[in-house]
Amino acid sequence: MKKSYKIEVDCANCAQKMEDAANTVAGVAKATVSFMTQKMNVEFDEGADVKATMQNVLSACKKVEDDCEIFGI
Repeated sequence: MKKSYKIEVDCANCAQKMEDAANTVAGVAKATVSFMTQKMNVEFDEGADVKATMQNVLSACKKVEDDCEIFGI
């Protein structure tokens, strides 16, 4: 399953940090973050709890960029 989320991130470097953090979360098969479009695309592992996984993604992203936002979780 793939989903797209609107994000708020300040720079391309911050977006890369968020992408790297999101890709470490269990349940995420692949995450990509675009500073230009202000979107995060997430492909989930089969059987992953999407809501719980995205809460963990947000938590991981906040550790590297404390002012980041992910909307629609």
